[in-house]
Amino acid sequence: MQQPYEPTEAGPADERPASSARVLVVEDDPTVAEVVSGYLNRAGHVVDRAGDGPTALARAAAHWPDLVVLDLMLPSMDGLEVCRRMRGHGPVPVIMLTARGDEDDRILGLEVGADDYVTKPFSPRELVLRVESVLRRTRPAAAQHPLGAAGLTVDPAARRATKNGAELALTLREFDLLAFFLRNPGRAFSREDLMREVWGWDFGDLSTVTVHVRRLRGKVEDDPARPRLIQTVWGVGYRFEPAGNEGS
Repeated sequence: MQQPYEPTEAGPADERPASSARVLVVEDDPTVAEVVSGYLNRAGHVVDRAGDGPTALARAAAHWPDLVVLDLMLPSMDGLEVCRRMRGHGPVPVIMLTARGDEDDRILGLEVGADDYVTKPFSPRELVLRVESVLRRTRPAAAQHPLGAAGLTVDPAARRATKNGAELALTLREFDLLAFFLRNPGRAFSREDLMREVWGWDFGDLSTVTVHVRRLRGKVEDDPARPRLIQTVWGVGYRFEPAGNEGS
């Protein structure tokens, strides 16, 4: 059985991304950081490394990354605070690394805006696939047209969303989730459906979907405690209802 961080050969050339991205890896374990960086380099990305929060913030200020792979447990400043501070300077996709079983920490990571997380020990190849999945969603096709309903507008090409003309501060996944709902009004989707269609995963922790729906409601609903747009369909999942009839 392959060890979690054992380096192996790079994947085929046709698995490399169409364009290189700058990825900041923030990890205080030198072995993990080296292996993750090696896999990302072989996948065609430019990698910056930092072993603690202050160094990560300085690296990001010098060369703003396209994506951050961020360990939750760091010396002097934890990953949650690093994520908050980075997001204070500008939008950037974040994949958080967490210890297996620390569900509360994973939920906190999603609450502060992490777009994805991977639990340790993990396969570096899986992490690269997660990175490339997030990057694909960060670079939407130019042919995508703006969407709108119930006072909400989403422009996929510009990665801009508004409510009644006021811009919404959405994370990558919140943006994609809202766009998916706007494309599919009135249809009920299970959490498994949303994970597959929005996240691009065939399996994973469904609490990820639950947290993102809750966060999105907090930004698009007039009263998140009594959601009218993103409604719970008991026994199924969620439905976007442009008419705004009261749901639960």
